[in-house]
Amino acid sequence: MNKYHSENVLSADNQQERLKQINPWYIVGFVEGEGTFHVALYKDTKMKHGIKIIPEFHVNQSYLRIETLEVIQKYFKCGYLKQNHAKRKSDDTYVFVVRNREDLINKIIPFFGKYQLLSEKQGTFNLFKTIVGLMNNNEHLTKNGIKQIVDLSYKMNQNGKYRKTKKQDLLV
Repeated sequence: MNKYHSENVLSADNQQERLKQINPWYIVGFVEGEGTFHVALYKDTKMKHGIKIIPEFHVNQSYLRIETLEVIQKYFKCGYLKQNHAKRKSDDTYVFVVRNREDLINKIIPFFGKYQLLSEKQGTFNLFKTIVGLMNNNEHLTKNGIKQIVDLSYKMNQNGKYRKTKKQDLLV
């Protein structure tokens, strides 16, 4: 081993160098394949109108390439990394998650406004952006605002194809 070669390809110095050189379009391409703009909706009796709304930006990756998620997290300077499905032993993926509304408004949304996605995911992003904007204007604190947010949320990600709860069951 010499001073120009390291077993740890992603050493701290090397990571900093990669971070300086990361192309924003690389992140866009990565998100096209492994990212999601999602709005979690839960019945919650503690909430004024009975529904909890959590906008989230996710990027998934196998633990073997967790360094990619770390670089993306450092690029945005927000969010956190966690096991994707910690209770599923067979799932070896990790996820970079941004839930903080200020970070969504000031970092994630402006980034994807400038560097737009090429697939139908751009439409999902546009709905996500609208929902976060409504929440920023406190519309989620009104019954009509919640209905609007739920309606928009169910138009996201292939019209809510993977949602476990039916829209009408949430709005009861």
